[in-house]
Amino acid sequence: MRIGFGPGAGELFELIARAGENALATAKAAEQRFREYPSSSVSQDDVKELEHEGDRIVSDTLRAINAQFVTPYDREDLVTLAFSVDEVPDKIENAAELLGLYGVEGSTRQAIELCALLVRATEELAALLGRLRQLRGSADEIRRIKEIEDEADTVARAARASLFKDDRIDPVLVIRWKDIYEALEDAVDACETAAHRVGNILVKNA
Repeated sequence: MRIGFGPGAGELFELIARAGENALATAKAAEQRFREYPSSSVSQDDVKELEHEGDRIVSDTLRAINAQFVTPYDREDLVTLAFSVDEVPDKIENAAELLGLYGVEGSTRQAIELCALLVRATEELAALLGRLRQLRGSADEIRRIKEIEDEADTVARAARASLFKDDRIDPVLVIRWKDIYEALEDAVDACETAAHRVGNILVKNA
């Protein structure tokens, strides 16, 4: 139930917007790491620091929610949204970490394509969260994120299938890249989940 925008709502919306911007920055860093790997100017520590920043933002967001007697939207919905947005850089960092953990020699065309879709999804998510305060009823970003998520599913399925088309490929390499493709797909899925949380809030408060 919508109960109005309290005096502390501005800080809360600002934190939610920052979380979206941080998710986008994490996606861009991961895309660069994948694109340039193994001689990337972006280290895994760089990606990890952005993931840590996401953790700090969600902690600040939870404190802001708890500090307000009146929240702009249902308190539980805001907490759920904060955690779902925080999940995006978590998933991105995990995907980027697998490059070094698995010791792959270089990136693949499909991985770079998935990274590009991930950046597009986080761009839409950041825009969505940045204007959450003004939204009513629905948002075009939610639809576009779903379309990007569907496209990423198609690319990821094709990428996994390609691993099994050549019997000469080392089975260990197949397992490694299958995991990496799935991790990137999970990151895009996390964007869609966060957008869905926003959609639920908008429907409840229409």
